[in-house]
Amino acid sequence: MIEILSRTELGRAKEAGALVANILHTLKGRAVVGTNLLDIDRWAKSMILEAGAVSCYVDYAPSFGRGPFGHYICTGVNDAVLHGLPTDYKLADGDLLTLDLAVLKDGIAADSAISFIVGESKPVESVAMIEATERALRAGIAAARPGARIGDLSYAIGSVLSEAGYPVNTEFGGHGIGSTMHQEPHVPNVGRPGRGYKLRPGLLLALEPWVMADTAQLVTDADGWTLRSATGCRTAHSEHTIAITDDGAEILTLPTLVS
Repeated sequence: MIEILSRTELGRAKEAGALVANILHTLKGRAVVGTNLLDIDRWAKSMILEAGAVSCYVDYAPSFGRGPFGHYICTGVNDAVLHGLPTDYKLADGDLLTLDLAVLKDGIAADSAISFIVGESKPVESVAMIEATERALRAGIAAARPGARIGDLSYAIGSVLSEAGYPVNTEFGGHGIGSTMHQEPHVPNVGRPGRGYKLRPGLLLALEPWVMADTAQLVTDADGWTLRSATGCRTAHSEHTIAITDDGAEILTLPTLVS
């Protein structure tokens, strides 16, 4: 299913996007050395419920997971890149943490992910990898406009990641979003220009470049959810929900809170 949102629905999408971004902004500030991943999940739950929103994750049970997910946020540490199930783990100095959050507010979903280094240690390779996913995300957004095709976005994203020297996995990528979290069209992180679905105003997309430092292969944890790099290398993931407008793309998942 591909949804094209009305002006009213786009207004609600902006509210959902701001909520997701503000929660991630707050959680990043709280994620310090010694913070427990289960506390991050608990804080996310509290902020979602206080806003009158609904988690897209708690009851989520797709074919690729051992569902339902049962938590309010995905927390990936170091080699865990996607669908990280929160566990009783305390963050250490230099950990690379990815937070991925999706909520439904007033009937419209928004989805975003951030990766960052916890504490004072800033491993150069990890910082570079995070920055590469952020550059790729910006490139994908810049390519998004009415009349462009999904392949244009995928090509822009994949070109940045490949030029930075990272293998690119094609099993998971971006996706359409609207009244549900995951919809068509699929947005791979590699692609060919001029191919795929043609973008229209009112379409929402979640673009999410992610990489693993030295492999494109994933392994699944015993928890049935957490996806890790097959070699144990570090990983990074950046994601925004965008709306296609008459003028291009509008990022919906930017925080409105002041640091």
